[in-house]
Amino acid sequence: MYRYILRRLLILIPLTWAIVTFTFLALHLTPGDPITEMVEEIQPGPEVERMLREYYGLDKPLYVQYYRYMTSAFRGDLGRSMKTRAPVVDEIFIRFPSTIQLALAGMLVAIVMGLLFGITAAVTRIPGTQFVIMVGALLGISMPSFWLGLMLILFFGVRLGWFPVLGGAGPLDLVLPAFTLGLSSGAVIARLTRSTMLEVIRQDYIRTALSKGLRDRVVIYRHALRNAIIPVVTVMGIQFGNLLGGTVIVESVFARAGVGQVAVLAIQARDIPMVLGVVMFFAVIYILTNLLVDISYGFLDPRIRYE
Repeated sequence: MYRYILRRLLILIPLTWAIVTFTFLALHLTPGDPITEMVEEIQPGPEVERMLREYYGLDKPLYVQYYRYMTSAFRGDLGRSMKTRAPVVDEIFIRFPSTIQLALAGMLVAIVMGLLFGITAAVTRIPGTQFVIMVGALLGISMPSFWLGLMLILFFGVRLGWFPVLGGAGPLDLVLPAFTLGLSSGAVIARLTRSTMLEVIRQDYIRTALSKGLRDRVVIYRHALRNAIIPVVTVMGIQFGNLLGGTVIVESVFARAGVGQVAVLAIQARDIPMVLGVVMFFAVIYILTNLLVDISYGFLDPRIRYE
């Protein structure tokens, strides 16, 4: 297993490099000037703009800028934000607790809803239940998170007044953003859980367990779910990466001061160092999350071995 983990960690380096390189080129080749965006309100004149370009190295050829950025990033220096003038690393780590709190809460909502409704849809004998759950899952996948967030704010926050709607850091402040973030992923998990459970409960060993007199609950959760969970765990890892990306929208809707909100403001201001730093940060977390998911297979199914 240790060799497998080491190989996966080594893959992280070229993969992160490719992601950052693509983002770097996309930002620099997109029309617009970050210095003009920075000084648009004060209009200091061409001399100050020239000095700012020299300070941020934007007066150099693109390959020189790329070389300087990558060598600095390799040393752990992601530069300074062109908007706040603060180090990018500091800005990200100050706001990261709020983002990871929201992503984990959204993942909890997705897992609980996905497993509960997926298993219910697979094993229920109540007419119409499976149809209702699958239609609800389809609607959950189809609803844009920004629209769902606004509807939840309007109904549960403004009309009923049950939950705070903007900012905050308490448990109640997480309810609406977490549900907004986790609904779509929960719908994906529910659909996959249903299909894998239906496949497993038709196996001979499940029928044998039932014929031996084991209770339905024991057969479903101890035998069927354990063998059906591996593809679901794979999707959970992918969905966690999607949830991290989804915080960009949800944090903006609910005015939460997280990394996602920083990313939106940085893109609007063409703050190149900040955008690159956020992309690199999310890429590393996404890759490490999928590594943890792969490692968990061995604990879920002892038959799996890492070569």
